[in-house]
Amino acid sequence: MILAGFAAALLGALAIWWNLGHGYILYYGDAQAHLVNARRMVDSRTPGLDQLGTVWLPLPHLLMLPFIKVEGWWRTGLAGSIPSGACFVPAAAFLYAAVRRIVDSRAAAAAAVLMFALNPNVLYLQSIPMTESCYFAGFFALLYAMAWYAQSGSVWAVLLAGAASNAASLTRYEGWFLIPFATLFFALAGKRRRILMGVVFGGLASAAPLAWLAHNWWYYGDALAFYRGPYSAMAIYRRALDAGMDKYPGDHDWGKAWGQFRAAAQLCAGGALAVLGVAGIAAALWKRAFWAVGFLVLPVVFYMWSIYSSGTPIFVPELWPHSYYNTRYGLAALPLLVICAAALAALVPPGIRGVAAVLLAGVAAIPWIAYPRAESWICWKESQVNSEARRQWTAEAAAYLKANYRRGEGIYSSLGDLAGIYREAGIPLREVLQEGNNPHWDAVKQRPDLFLWENWAVAISGDDVSTTLVKSGRRGPRYVCVKMITVKGGPAIEIYRRDSETDENTLHQGAWRKE
Repeated sequence: MILAGFAAALLGALAIWWNLGHGYILYYGDAQAHLVNARRMVDSRTPGLDQLGTVWLPLPHLLMLPFIKVEGWWRTGLAGSIPSGACFVPAAAFLYAAVRRIVDSRAAAAAAVLMFALNPNVLYLQSIPMTESCYFAGFFALLYAMAWYAQSGSVWAVLLAGAASNAASLTRYEGWFLIPFATLFFALAGKRRRILMGVVFGGLASAAPLAWLAHNWWYYGDALAFYRGPYSAMAIYRRALDAGMDKYPGDHDWGKAWGQFRAAAQLCAGGALAVLGVAGIAAALWKRAFWAVGFLVLPVVFYMWSIYSSGTPIFVPELWPHSYYNTRYGLAALPLLVICAAALAALVPPGIRGVAAVLLAGVAAIPWIAYPRAESWICWKESQVNSEARRQWTAEAAAYLKANYRRGEGIYSSLGDLAGIYREAGIPLREVLQEGNNPHWDAVKQRPDLFLWENWAVAISGDDVSTTLVKSGRRGPRYVCVKMITVKGGPAIEIYRRDSETDENTLHQGAWRKE
């Protein structure tokens, strides 16, 4: 277990160094969003926990806080890579320990770690400010605690499981989905006090979802704002449908939902591991790991259900609409595939299990060895394709503001994808009036003539900022578009400057501004 963690630490650090050197850290739009959520907790006009928002679960952002204040790490994204890479270590360690207990084979445990840790999609995502490695750490720790409890009935295993479940549930929503099933396991699998242990685990594991419901209610007035609020996946989908977009593939169609997820899982895991993993299900069942296989299937069921219910679309390049979107969610099948494939090593005679483990890891790595380029890593490819336009207009807008903006003038802008402009331009987020700065943000939308004081505005054509500026032009203040940025495949970016010649209130500045 310790050796697995040490090897993962070395491998993960090398992957971070490589991705940082190539400038890949913030290719994913979601990576930038996670980084911004952490940064605006300490760099905002209204810093604090309310800046966590409603949709993204908080643990990855809270783990970034010790690093996000360092300006250079914020600018490069390294502030998010450090905690993500750190979580990769316990993920590998707990994976080893869990497989060791489940199939009673050190060789199988080593094979599982090798197939997991050498997967370039996993290595890429643990190198950037994403949630996968943090979730895997919680998931594999929970799996280990369940295996420990099944063999010993120890209350310490239940306590570890509660902590691990909270970590997973404060990182990804599939962690919530696991709770009732894990509770049932602890109530049935123990050797004594089974019902009590199920109640204890259920109570501990429920703390994370209840805390997030409370956060949404306290700061946003709706405990379910993450699910049905304006920034939720469901609300975004409804707006897209209203605008004329076709339904997501798999929306209320189980066949297409399976097809989309299966294709994404195969791309993420690699075709060889997919075959080994499916074959290995029989090996895991032969080793009487019935509960483990059932538990490992649950994340797959969660994403299938999410695609079917239209909450979480997955697009893959070979299926309609032939694009990349949430393709990385196919990694939900990876724990099932690596652990079941590793179980094959436990079926051979003890004397050659080490050789079998190496062979299994080698076969699983064939797709990456045969074409050892980033182009073959679906998660990197997804981030690269989807960020091409954004990286172009971000760089152009950042260069313009860096040359023309002066500290203290203030910018009216949403964050989201636009946050990269201020990060690259070196403009503190506290100088940006953004959607997390309420009640000022809402007041500006209602009465820009009274509450819009910023000298600059940056908008995506047609967004709330753009429409508010049109409304502002009727009664003042008036803004002039000084820069329009258009790139192929991207939205039009509009940079506005306040027209001081027609505004008598130009000198009226917010109390936040530094003199």
